[in-house]
Amino acid sequence: MDILNHPSIFIFFGLLAGSALGFVLRKRFVEGHAQNIKDQARQLIENAIVEAEQLKKEALLQSKEEAYQVKQAAEDELKADRRELKDERNQLNKKRDQLKKEWDNCDRRRHEISNEEERIKERQRQVEEQHKEVDNLIGKQRYELSRIAGISQDEAKKLLMDSLESKARMDAAKRLVKIENEMKMEADRKAKNLISLAVSRYAGDYVADKTVSMVPLPNDEMKGRIIGREGRNIRAIEAATGIDIIIDDTPEAVILSGFNPVRREVARLALHQLIGDGRIHPGRIEEVVEKVTKELEVNMREAGEQATFDVGAHGVHVELINILGRLKYRTSYGQNVLQHSLEVAFLCGIMAAELGLDVKLAKRAGLLHDIGKAVDHEVEGSHAVIGRDLAKKYGEQEEISYAIGAHHEDLPPQSVLDVLVQSADALSGARPGARKEMLQSYVKRLEDLEGIANAFDGVEKSYAIQAGRELRIIVDSGKIGDSDALLMSQDIAKSIEDKLTYPGQIRVTVIRETRSVEYAK
Repeated sequence: MDILNHPSIFIFFGLLAGSALGFVLRKRFVEGHAQNIKDQARQLIENAIVEAEQLKKEALLQSKEEAYQVKQAAEDELKADRRELKDERNQLNKKRDQLKKEWDNCDRRRHEISNEEERIKERQRQVEEQHKEVDNLIGKQRYELSRIAGISQDEAKKLLMDSLESKARMDAAKRLVKIENEMKMEADRKAKNLISLAVSRYAGDYVADKTVSMVPLPNDEMKGRIIGREGRNIRAIEAATGIDIIIDDTPEAVILSGFNPVRREVARLALHQLIGDGRIHPGRIEEVVEKVTKELEVNMREAGEQATFDVGAHGVHVELINILGRLKYRTSYGQNVLQHSLEVAFLCGIMAAELGLDVKLAKRAGLLHDIGKAVDHEVEGSHAVIGRDLAKKYGEQEEISYAIGAHHEDLPPQSVLDVLVQSADALSGARPGARKEMLQSYVKRLEDLEGIANAFDGVEKSYAIQAGRELRIIVDSGKIGDSDALLMSQDIAKSIEDKLTYPGQIRVTVIRETRSVEYAK
């Protein structure tokens, strides 16, 4: 009893009762929480199933949609292929129909050709028969004509041929006049405008050199010093320069003669220095000649460079520039060749600009066209061919080198540039005052011109006028008709071209006139 009444007993049972109550409460809490988890899990599963069904339905719908699109695309492509096949079939049918029509036309044409051949054969047979009949008739007529006229068949044939030839020449001359008049109206106008424009826009200076040079002396005593003791000084000068020194009765002057203008210029300059210096002996002569030669080479190179600069020809080979500078001391018919080359270059450039061609190329070809004249006394051949070889050697364009070789028709012209260089060269040489000729060659050319004209039948008189630039011919009006005069002028011009060599061009004028004279008494 005492134990039961002990306070600790009550505490023990209280704790035991509290533990049991807590266990019961905890168990219910756990069971409720587990139930909630099961409910949530079940709900998640149901949601997942619903979502899976939804995704399945969507995937099925999408696959059906894609399958439908693929099917639709395949059907569209099939329809397009069918349309193309249908179009190709239609085209093939059209081509087949067309080929069939062409085949039918060919068959019809073949039959027509066959029929036409038959008709032609029949016509040929008829023509042959008619020819035979005509030949028989002609033979009879010839016999009758020969019997009546009292001349042979050959004589009659000759008379008929002469008559036909005269008539044909007259008809040809009339037609030729008509064609020439039609062509010249426009061609002459344009050509004259082009040439006159080129000449008027270029005004070139004229420098006249000769094959001899004259060196003035301060007094006649200097001649003896130039000759030297036993002629050793003059021999030294001639040996060093290659130039002949002519000392004659000309007061206070000596003459230098030589075919090489560069050597002649070296001798002239060297003699000037020797006369000015006063020391004239073989050693001094060789020294001065060597010095002057180097100075002249520099001068020629500078002249060549200046010429290329004036023309605007860049990139010219150094050797070509040196050779070009040598033309400063080279003359042709009294015309300075370097000045002539510059003039030809400018004329080529002006005409090329008017024709819409390459101006720089034309100027370059014009500048180098006479480059062969600088070495033509050292190399065999015409200066045009020599110049072409030099241009090729030093890297000039084929078009330029060919124009150089063709400017005197050593080669046939192949391009407009070749004709331009020829024309500019003729213009530069033919313009008044450009060139001078020796009196003997000038008179000989005039005599040759008149001789060629007088050799033609029907020519009464001929006159070479305008310094040989025009040949006037007076013909017998009884022998030469108006039409024959035209043909005669052409024949004489062609004969002059074949037989003579001359700068520029020569105008041939045939004059035919009829005079009636009566006296009043």
